[in-house]
Amino acid sequence: MTWTQKRFALAPKPRGVHLITDEVLAQLPELRALRVGLLHLFIQHTSASLTVNENASPEVRGDFERHLNVLVPEAPYFEHTLEGPDDMPAHLKGSLMGFSLLLPVSEGRLALGTWQGLYLCEHRNRGGPRTLVATLYGEAEALQGDP
Repeated sequence: MTWTQKRFALAPKPRGVHLITDEVLAQLPELRALRVGLLHLFIQHTSASLTVNENASPEVRGDFERHLNVLVPEAPYFEHTLEGPDDMPAHLKGSLMGFSLLLPVSEGRLALGTWQGLYLCEHRNRGGPRTLVATLYGEAEALQGDP
């Protein structure tokens, strides 16, 4: 069994829900060596979140953003506004969506469903780069000639 842990930053994105599967996989070439394992992703921010959902239709990502804004609007009763009116709603949306993912790895690939992808949910108008901690654990592929 092998462990790997990396920190890396995602490019800054505007407020919204963004498909990041390819961006994450590009940072984790070690994943390809695992026959079976787990990938844990954690975002080190309180105003952005991670989730898994539809990877083909951009309308889904827009619907996510619109619905999150209905669930948690920028409201005049928030006291935590030092960083702007989008700050407290961003914290609430982050907690609702979640800050980490635990994903299966099979034969050197994420074992996602056909229509699944990884999302960064950017809840701030200008959130900046977002740092992820990726922890891989698993059994490496057997080398040719190994028993």
